[in-house]
Amino acid sequence: MAEREDYHGRRPHPGRMGMDGSGGARVHSSGRKPRDHHPKENQAAPAGAVVDDAPQIGPTANRQIVMEMKYGRRPNAHPSPRRILAMRALLQLPFSSQQVDSPLVWILRSLIVPLVLLASTINGFAEKPKNVLLICVDDLRPELGCYGADDISSPNIDSLAAKGIQFNRHFVQAPTCGASRFAMLTGCYGPSGNHALFSRAKRMAKDPSSVTPSMPRWFRDHGYTSVSVGKVSHHPGGRGGADWNKEDEIEMPGAWDRHLMPTGPWQHPRGAMHGLADGEIRKDASQMDVFQSEGGEAKYPDDLILETSLDELATLAKDVADKPFFLAVGVIRPHLPFGAPAEHMEPYRQTVLPRIEHPSKPSGQTTWHRSGEFMRYNRWGKDPNQDAEFAEAVRRHYAACVSYADANVGEVLKQLDELGLRESTVVVVWGDHGWHLGEHAIWGKHALFEESLHSPLIIHDPSMSSASQTEAIAETIDVFPTLCELTNLPSPPKVDGESLVPVLKDPASSEGEAVSYAKATTIRTSTHRLIAHPRGFYELYDHETDPGETKNVADENPELVQKLQQHLKERLANRQQF
Repeated sequence: MAEREDYHGRRPHPGRMGMDGSGGARVHSSGRKPRDHHPKENQAAPAGAVVDDAPQIGPTANRQIVMEMKYGRRPNAHPSPRRILAMRALLQLPFSSQQVDSPLVWILRSLIVPLVLLASTINGFAEKPKNVLLICVDDLRPELGCYGADDISSPNIDSLAAKGIQFNRHFVQAPTCGASRFAMLTGCYGPSGNHALFSRAKRMAKDPSSVTPSMPRWFRDHGYTSVSVGKVSHHPGGRGGADWNKEDEIEMPGAWDRHLMPTGPWQHPRGAMHGLADGEIRKDASQMDVFQSEGGEAKYPDDLILETSLDELATLAKDVADKPFFLAVGVIRPHLPFGAPAEHMEPYRQTVLPRIEHPSKPSGQTTWHRSGEFMRYNRWGKDPNQDAEFAEAVRRHYAACVSYADANVGEVLKQLDELGLRESTVVVVWGDHGWHLGEHAIWGKHALFEESLHSPLIIHDPSMSSASQTEAIAETIDVFPTLCELTNLPSPPKVDGESLVPVLKDPASSEGEAVSYAKATTIRTSTHRLIAHPRGFYELYDHETDPGETKNVADENPELVQKLQQHLKERLANRQQF
């Protein structure tokens, strides 16, 4: 039986296409399978679903052989029952009496049975399942050295990118934490609000069969130990209530063996989520500084998340010979308020950062907003859109938080190496969305411009020998099916995402599409972004001539607008809404 979850840390469509400049569809060149907008309702049960330690002879045994041949044996299942099952079934092949008396039949049986036993034995030893380490970093735009931000110190994530595949055009489904994490954890287009997973949980309580299995649940059902530490779903620790610690309000029922959020002096998960040094809790945002960098022995919530993550990794390593793990680590910074140890701020105090690209508020109807989340904090009466010196200070503190997050990622990867698990673990670093640092006069997320939707995605699979970068467009919903294929699990039913493994094998593609949503919806192709507003207004940006999305060319391109709008509608036809 799985251990009880405890937020304290105790154990108790049509195919994906590219659009050319004229709007004509091009078949995706990466080799990825086309997206299916009408998945089969009845998919075969997961591998090993009817395995019995004492399998019966007859049709059930034969069905199990077929199922295991199709999907593979459960990672933690003992190989002996499978060999017995196969041998018994082969010995009962329904030959007629004339066939049984034939010497040829006996010869075939005498040859086949030893071969089956040998093959299943080899399979039992050779198919050691890979572990998964999923690192989620909050509010992380591609402000990393490996993504071309030379002024940012991020050596650990840069090193991982140098060994894996870096997706230069990865886009999230929503520019807000909860909805983006819903997409990542389910592989589906879904609601646009922060309580998306709680809404899903309510639907599960009424009709479990109507909800797609989540990624941690899918891995758990296939023999993995699934553990979450920090902010992986929207609420760190996965509880609801005023302080995010209500035991009977579970964000992802049945998904995790352990869903942990250490709180220390921050008292509860909500306090830690928005906490500053040494237990400072956000009670009134206007009374909390928008940024801070404390020195000495000061601790921040991510320090506790790191400690718990290292403890969990060590615990999981002890059992990895018998049971693989799916460990998700959620790093809070660089989420607001920008709090990081002073050691990470020091390198930036004298740094001259690049100028802000397109800092003006866009004209006309757009998804621009007043940066409400940022502006709620104590800013000492300053506005970064009016005060260049203050804007520079904000950007430096964001950079310090990125370096702090990178250092914590490095500690987790270091322990993975020390435990000898790097060569048996798929590692993913994912940012849940981007963040404007003054572009379009926005300080935050929540818009449908490139800066809100573009985030890092790096995948390292130890079985792949070459590292590279790719311009293929990827979506957050693709993470789930990708990890399934990399770990040889069957594909989950009813997901909107598609595996990125073809791109991992051949990163040369530059095609694809990404769909995102907030109050409006948007589709990003290799050349354009279309934003469709509810009342029929459109924004169209040509990324070949205007990568900053400053000139709306929708009126000049009505045919392209129509085609992209139709494609956007088709892609979101099965979007989950609760």
